[in-house]
Amino acid sequence: MDVERFVEECVIANEEADAQAAIKEVLARAVSDPGAVIAALGEPDKAGIDVMHRSDTLTIFNAMWTPQMNLMPHNHLMWANIGIYLGREDNVMWRRSDRGIEAFEAVALFERDAAALPIDAIHSVTNPLLRFTGGIHIYGGDFFDTARSLWNPESLEEEPSDGDVIKTIFERENERLGLG
Repeated sequence: MDVERFVEECVIANEEADAQAAIKEVLARAVSDPGAVIAALGEPDKAGIDVMHRSDTLTIFNAMWTPQMNLMPHNHLMWANIGIYLGREDNVMWRRSDRGIEAFEAVALFERDAAALPIDAIHSVTNPLLRFTGGIHIYGGDFFDTARSLWNPESLEEEPSDGDVIKTIFERENERLGLG
């Protein structure tokens, strides 16, 4: 995998009429060879978000999940594509209801899987494995400069979030496991 070429292909695909679908095709091709992705990005050894591209219309990053890491329900307020190159990512899909939010579907993503989330998606994420998970996440906007929400995992009360809040959650996971 050539990271610069991958990013360039995503940027070009982002100009298509159905940018999300076009980018998902590029992503699916990339994660179809997990060994090549690991050779290009390295094998995950801590929780993190390594940004490959960031603009007003497109964000691409390598998301690395520690063993059994959880991320509470959250939204993006933009479409998202997720491609797994190592491990597994379990997603619980949530929707707004009279009680706040309620779970309605679960989707497990395995190595070589690529999935699309719509603009209004709310999901929580778990790496259920005793080893690291790695995924390429692509968003149809500036992931880090978009105010959005996350929901408290116990009360399910909606709280403000943005890219910095999510980065802090990943940093805390490293501290919890002594991965500094």
